[in-house]
Amino acid sequence: MPRPAPRRRAVSRTAPVGEITRGTTNPNRLRRVDRWIAAFLREELRAPAEPPVVVDLGYGASPVTVLELAQRLRAVREDVRVVGVEIDPDRVARGLPHADPPRVDFVLGGFEVPVPPTSGGAPTVVRAFNVLRQYAEDDVPPAWARVVARLAPGGALVEGTCDEPGRLATWVDVRRGPDAAPVPRSLTLAWRLAGLETLSVVAERLPKVLIHRNVPGEGVHDLMRALDAAWARNAPLASYGARQRFVATARDLTGAGWPVRGGPGRWRLGELTVDWAAVAPRHLA
Repeated sequence: MPRPAPRRRAVSRTAPVGEITRGTTNPNRLRRVDRWIAAFLREELRAPAEPPVVVDLGYGASPVTVLELAQRLRAVREDVRVVGVEIDPDRVARGLPHADPPRVDFVLGGFEVPVPPTSGGAPTVVRAFNVLRQYAEDDVPPAWARVVARLAPGGALVEGTCDEPGRLATWVDVRRGPDAAPVPRSLTLAWRLAGLETLSVVAERLPKVLIHRNVPGEGVHDLMRALDAAWARNAPLASYGARQRFVATARDLTGAGWPVRGGPGRWRLGELTVDWAAVAPRHLA
């Protein structure tokens, strides 16, 4: 009787770039950023003639976020191809039994963002969540530069962090500029609104590029103060529900001149996106 074929092993042609993360993950942890990608990057995903490639970079100890991302993005484009990239060979091995190439695949790699030939070309979107949190702030621009260099034209790096249940999350939309340098376009903040006392609690989950910048004189600090003030000012609306209170809060910020993107449809989800220029660290502005 013939032996079963050995399980396919992921092999990186070069040494992966980066460090192994803690690997913590949970089902539905990244639902907020997935929802944003499906809405804000819809045109980027639908534009290519060939099936777009989306990478979940540093997905962690379980392949669950890769599989959820693939499922959610198929509502935008049925032929989307999702690749989970991990620097830990054991984590890649755990993902391979769930692979369904070219629709879903798992490979060994890091910030060099390898894509298997069966999946296609350069990625249209790279989602990197809870990866750079363990790095130094100075490591962020080089990491961004490595990733955006791998993007397809018009592609996006979505880099951020969240808490373990996914109730608080923040991320930056980064593109490749004309000189190939990374160009951040926006910062998005997302909350589970029920039970929130202050909106600035999300500051503890800011991306690495901003988490040390929540100090007087920095734009992100001003944003946290403005959010808390508007949230408190609209406390009387709490009797109508946290969503109504948050929509009013977002309207207040827009009226005060903050460059808020989107509208009530996004705000009711507990999500606020602002132009990067309003929060960029002074040394990166």
